Amino acid sequence: MEVPSVVHYIPEIQSPVEKKLSFNVKLKWTLLIIAAFFILANVPLYGLASNSLSRFQYLALILGTDFGSIISLGIGPIVMASIIVQLLVGSGILSIDTSTHEGKKQFQGLQKLGVIFFILFEATVYVAMGGLQANPGFTGIVIFQLILGGFAIFLMDQVATKWGFGSGTSLFIIAGVAWRIFTGLFQFIGQTGQNCLVDFSGTPCAGNVLVILQSVVNGAPKEALAAFGTIAVTAIIFLVIVWVQNLKVEVPLSHENLRGYNVKWPLPFFYASVLPVILVAALTANLQLFAGLLENWLGHATWMGGFSQGQPISGLAYWLGSSNVLQGLIRGSLESSQIMQAIIHILFYMVFAAVFAVFWVKTSGMDESSQAEKIISSGLQMPGFRKDPRVLEAVLRRYIMPLTIMGGAAIGLLAALSDSLGALTTGTAILLAVMIAYQLYQSIAQQHAVDMHPVLRKVMG
Repeated sequence: MEVPSVVHYIPEIQSPVEKKLSFNVKLKWTLLIIAAFFILANVPLYGLASNSLSRFQYLALILGTDFGSIISLGIGPIVMASIIVQLLVGSGILSIDTSTHEGKKQFQGLQKLGVIFFILFEATVYVAMGGLQANPGFTGIVIFQLILGGFAIFLMDQVATKWGFGSGTSLFIIAGVAWRIFTGLFQFIGQTGQNCLVDFSGTPCAGNVLVILQSVVNGAPKEALAAFGTIAVTAIIFLVIVWVQNLKVEVPLSHENLRGYNVKWPLPFFYASVLPVILVAALTANLQLFAGLLENWLGHATWMGGFSQGQPISGLAYWLGSSNVLQGLIRGSLESSQIMQAIIHILFYMVFAAVFAVFWVKTSGMDESSQAEKIISSGLQMPGFRKDPRVLEAVLRRYIMPLTIMGGAAIGLLAALSDSLGALTTGTAILLAVMIAYQLYQSIAQQHAVDMHPVLRKVMG
């Protein structure tokens, strides 16, 4: 299968000429991309009459966006294109050998075409189905702005991936989550829109730290316990993820030319990293978003789902979603349907995270054959065995696929439990943010320990 010629005309960010960019260069481009993201997130769509998507702000976290802004599409087109192409390649419908350079070019070319398609499709659907309703005569202008914003995110993702730390997809998620965690802890604008610090005993606070103080003053133990539970769950999630991130299998290797020089090749428990749960969360978010748009367009709920104040209450959207079981238990309002919903939510996340993990490992050069070639090219070999990639591949096969499946299912379980127990923002979002931040920390500490500023080097350990 050849890459369609149109791919060569798609705008693309040039890769750096240098093999390794300095810490300062990567930091500069990363900060610029984050700043651009926040600026665009605060640019409202010109000609927008009503924003029905504002009730789905919990989905905006997963999609790395702010509905009603010029980047309302967020990372949705990028993630959906990645999911579709991976499914087509993984199922064998598209025969592409991603272990070769030409195969990788074909895979990336199809992803680019997929992103372009979903930018055009989602921009049109958002407006046509009334999610982002335009003023009379401004429909085309609003769609055009959404397309521009979609292309901006697409190019910013490439800049971050090639010139910065991590990927743009990860940066957009962590930036949005970090902001909402801060406001979730310390926001002093109450539910009535008034400053709760002005009338601390009367106006309800929004930030959980202030809610605890206000509840103690007003003698409301359930409110204080609910707010404390939210903070405690977030802290526990953070500690568990950091601990699990350090779990790994180490394969002993020796250097072929240096006798007695032994090293250990680490295979982390979360072998496919955080990407599988990003794909599952984005898939769920897009299904719920489409269900909301369909209900808004038809004027009634469908089998896809019905919503009340932005929360799914029926249909597929409800059963794939999650309710705050911990809050319901504390307040005494827990229902059997919420427990069943939590079980389905957990199973869905575990199964699909494992499936996406397998697809990702097979299509991104992380499978046993690619790892064996990488080890051999590094001048390493398995002690006691002849230097043969097939021997090393057979040994790695014992670990890589089991780690991929177990790690994918485990990260899906953590994400689903976080959603069901409740956390600052959504559980999936905080899980993603913590894992992305931890991986960025590890990557920066390993790759730039020499060229970063002495003060930052001390902070990074």
